[in-house]
Amino acid sequence: MSRLSDAFTMGHPALVTFVTAGDPTPDATGAILDALVAGGADVIELGMPFTDPMADGPAIQAANIRSLAAGTRTADILSIAAAFRSRHPDVPLVLMGYANPMLRRGADWFADAAAQAGVDGVICVDIPPEEDDALGPALRAKGIDPIRLATPTTDAARLPQVLDGASGFLYYVSVAGITGLQQAAQGSIDQAVARLKAATDLPIAVGFGVRTPAQAAAIGAVADGVVVGSAIVEIVAQHGADAPEAVRTYVQSLSEALASARKVNR
Repeated sequence: MSRLSDAFTMGHPALVTFVTAGDPTPDATGAILDALVAGGADVIELGMPFTDPMADGPAIQAANIRSLAAGTRTADILSIAAAFRSRHPDVPLVLMGYANPMLRRGADWFADAAAQAGVDGVICVDIPPEEDDALGPALRAKGIDPIRLATPTTDAARLPQVLDGASGFLYYVSVAGITGLQQAAQGSIDQAVARLKAATDLPIAVGFGVRTPAQAAAIGAVADGVVVGSAIVEIVAQHGADAPEAVRTYVQSLSEALASARKVNR
């Protein structure tokens, strides 16, 4: 069993939380990550800031800009990851970002550096399954899960290719759009999760647009995990270096809702 697989076998839907590395500064990120764990997050996604985050809405775009303006570089992200791993040896950590920062020094270099930092999985938004050779083999060779994305437009013909070589969990992007601006109707999420579960044994985590404990609980009743990102990033934007306590309180409300959802519906 890996840290990631353990996170989805705890008897309740996993709470997957996202923040951008280096936002508001590289030095401040560690305390924010600790607040996520203290609030009950089961999996941490650490965003790698990039100048052109095509899948992200205004909140995460702004976080990328703040982080890059603060001087965050790949070396800082890996240091943040390694320090997190030393403090939290059992909490899964996933890097999420785009191909350019991951591949500019070569896939083997990135995979090795991520493994040394204690990273469990990688989500690369702009490398499609058809181009898995660009990064996937290097990650697998280091024991890192390449986590794939499925969307409302992933049809039955393409889904097998999305799943081929995927591991860790399947991230279902519940809207055909960017992060943070809208949430799909619950009925469409229910149908999509049922379809994905029929096609794979991987845990299904649903994200994009999840903001409230009630939304998280409703999704947690059918999915194996719930991903929350933009709402947390907005708290960081509001509070800056003073964000950890507000982040912890918000994440705790989501965690409690997911625990209650599983008790009621399972």
